[in-house]
Amino acid sequence: MAKMSLIFSLFVGLLMVGLVSSAKFDDLYQTSWAFDHVQYDGDTLKLNLDNYSGAGFASKSKYLFGKVSIQIKLVGGDSAGTVTAFYMSSDGPNHNEFDFEFLGNTTGEPYLVQTNVYVNGVGNREQRLDLWFDPTKEFHTYSLLWNQRQVVFLVDETPIRVHTNLEHKGIPFPKDQAMGVYSSIWNADDWATQGGRVKTDWSHAPFIASYKGFEIDACECPASVAGADNAKKCSSSGEKRFWWDEPTLSELNVHQSHQLMWVRANHLIYDYCTDTSRFPAIPTECVHHRH
Repeated sequence: MAKMSLIFSLFVGLLMVGLVSSAKFDDLYQTSWAFDHVQYDGDTLKLNLDNYSGAGFASKSKYLFGKVSIQIKLVGGDSAGTVTAFYMSSDGPNHNEFDFEFLGNTTGEPYLVQTNVYVNGVGNREQRLDLWFDPTKEFHTYSLLWNQRQVVFLVDETPIRVHTNLEHKGIPFPKDQAMGVYSSIWNADDWATQGGRVKTDWSHAPFIASYKGFEIDACECPASVAGADNAKKCSSSGEKRFWWDEPTLSELNVHQSHQLMWVRANHLIYDYCTDTSRFPAIPTECVHHRH
């Protein structure tokens, strides 16, 4: 009986996985534009922005549910006008998308992190915060955790934002479109720094964002498979169990909830939920979200 129990435990353990990556860029990603603005330095990838072009890369596959992480060291010094983005997105006009956008600033001023969530092609859910460290000095890990209950944005495993499934309140939730993983750097000095008042100083170019530690632990979805079939394939049922469907991941634990409250109390600068000039009527999800 003990032997049978061990075999069953091993079997379940094998099923409770997604796609566990190595941390090598070429295993998971490929350059998507401006190949001449991409540099390899050992296990580090660098994207360069100058007054000719930015650069970007994309995952080779699309995924539905799981966790994606990248270690990034952002542009140092005067980065005003630049944006470095790390995000997941599906395709088409009714796409879903989860965004980290790192907004550059003048020397001595903090980087701002803007997050956004698109559902069925509708975004306008921006939040902005500063960080509790200088993201240009060392590499830090930025992650997106996605399951059928919530989307969690994490910085060094500290949650900074949660988007909860509120379908029971009639609010759509992204759960049936496979998403690619992307990152890029580009010039956005018409809006990125102080509402576009501070422009990019090209004398400081090239602006360089550095990456390493590429990790994807998620359900890989073939492009030829329909969305409904992918959703079924990537959801736990019967003896097929995925780690992201475990009850402990259906919401933040107590420690994570306290971390999120601390971030919001000390570092949140802007929240669309409280912007009555843009939204005279509070967006429906804001009424029900606890965070």
